[in-house]
Amino acid sequence: MRFVISALFLFVVAAAYDPLDPNGNLTIKWDIVSWTPDGYVAVVTMNNFQMYRHIMSPGWTLGWTWAKKEVIWSMNGAQTTEQGDCSQFKGNVPHCCKKTPTVVDLLPGVPYNQQYSNCCKGGVLPAWGIDPQSAVSAFQISVGMAGTSNKTVKLPKNFTLLGPGPGYTCGPAKVVPSTTFLTQDRRRKTQALMTWNVTCTYSQFLARKNPSCCVSFSSFYNETITPCPTCACGCQNKNSCVKSGSKVLKRAGFNTPRKDNTPLLQCTHHMCPVRVHWHVKVNYKEYWRVKVSIINFNYRMNYTLWSLAVQHPNLNDVTQVFSFDYKPLVPYESINDTGMFYGMKFYNDLLMEAGPFGNVQSEVLLRKDKDTFTLKQGWAFPRKVYFNGDECMLPPPDTYPFLPNSAPHQQLFSGLTAIAAMVFLLVTVW
Repeated sequence: MRFVISALFLFVVAAAYDPLDPNGNLTIKWDIVSWTPDGYVAVVTMNNFQMYRHIMSPGWTLGWTWAKKEVIWSMNGAQTTEQGDCSQFKGNVPHCCKKTPTVVDLLPGVPYNQQYSNCCKGGVLPAWGIDPQSAVSAFQISVGMAGTSNKTVKLPKNFTLLGPGPGYTCGPAKVVPSTTFLTQDRRRKTQALMTWNVTCTYSQFLARKNPSCCVSFSSFYNETITPCPTCACGCQNKNSCVKSGSKVLKRAGFNTPRKDNTPLLQCTHHMCPVRVHWHVKVNYKEYWRVKVSIINFNYRMNYTLWSLAVQHPNLNDVTQVFSFDYKPLVPYESINDTGMFYGMKFYNDLLMEAGPFGNVQSEVLLRKDKDTFTLKQGWAFPRKVYFNGDECMLPPPDTYPFLPNSAPHQQLFSGLTAIAAMVFLLVTVW
């Protein structure tokens, strides 16, 4: 019995490890900045140290369990979703009296006296690897009935984080060296009275039982398109999907998201919210070109921030990315075979809901290494693909587009480009 429990624990821990972002985590830092007559005032800061996994709308939800009988007198930059039973208090009533408070970020545009630095973004938290300046969220909290010294304050327990759904597991709070702050004129340092950290890691295994995206392939040298596997993301939504030409799509409010983020998918054989298509477009003498398309099949979801992480051996020599931003990921310094693509700000960083505008695409030009480059045995296709931090399901290797028997292995020039363009047009629309 002990062996079974240990095996399950190791499986869950292993699932939380991301080989493309081994050091990625979300860290919650709790700094006590002043004492009050019955407790303290603290600044709580959340840093998203993940390279390509955002926390999207409707944003993060943070929870914990108080160690004693603490209450929250007031908050700036965030709020609890429930006040709880505060009937024992006369006069001043606390902001929250629950033993297990649930905290959410404030929305943009709240009154200035309710704001705090790095707050009020609706809980949206970009990935550190893509937008490090925005990958932080913070709020101020005044805690009562908590003790008024380092020896009497007890650390909260059982931290939970939704981002916005399940998937994150948080470790215990640990006291760390006190944070140092610089004054605005940068001439004086102040120090937190006490600091503790909580580290949360993401596991796709805990987030959902099925993948949330799939990958399809095509190439200029083969007229066959390798589709996503059937029911790649599960077929639980098969009975509630909507056909692309249905009249119901014209109803007012049809695209309005629901509070529980229930998807409304376009009917497809793969039943995935997102499909990534990798098309080997042209083979030049010293370069080769790929077209990458991301198609959204969810009528209720706009991906305001999206990211695509790809593992392929030739990403060590990317020459140009035409319509996406690109950044190499080097989790292991000696290996450079992984990169992340994301939208250009104010241009294509928004992936619209399913429909004629629900796609983004770019071409990638790569320089050949003549010692390794080949179009045989699926080498030109990626090894792993992640959309918004979740691994996508790839087709079986034996279905990849293969070279015609009569075609030269290394020099397939663009005489077939017209056919490739027609094939990919069909793929993009399909």
